[in-house]
Amino acid sequence: MQIEQLDHLVLTVQDIERTCEFYRRVLGMGIVTFGGDRRALQFGRQKINLHQVGHEFEPKAVRPTAGSADLCFISATPLDEVIAHLQACNVT
Repeated sequence: MQIEQLDHLVLTVQDIERTCEFYRRVLGMGIVTFGGDRRALQFGRQKINLHQVGHEFEPKAVRPTAGSADLCFISATPLDEVIAHLQACNVT
C-alpha cells in the first residue's frame, strides 16, 4: 500500500469561530466555507475541515471530542487491499 497524498484532516473543536480566528491570525491560514455551512482552514493545497462538538458532519469520528482529529489519505491502492494491509498490521 502506498499513500499518495493527504486529502484532508478533520479537527473537532469546541468553537469554530474562535478556531478560525486563531489559525487565521496566528498562522495566516485562509478560511473557506463549503457544502453550505461547513468551514475549513486552508494553506497551500491542504485543508483542515472543522467539526464542532455535537454538530459533526458524516462521515465523522466514532467518538468525536474537542481536540480530536482524523486523517483522510488518497491512495491508488484498491480499498480491499488497503483494508487487508491495515488488518495485517493490527490497525483497527
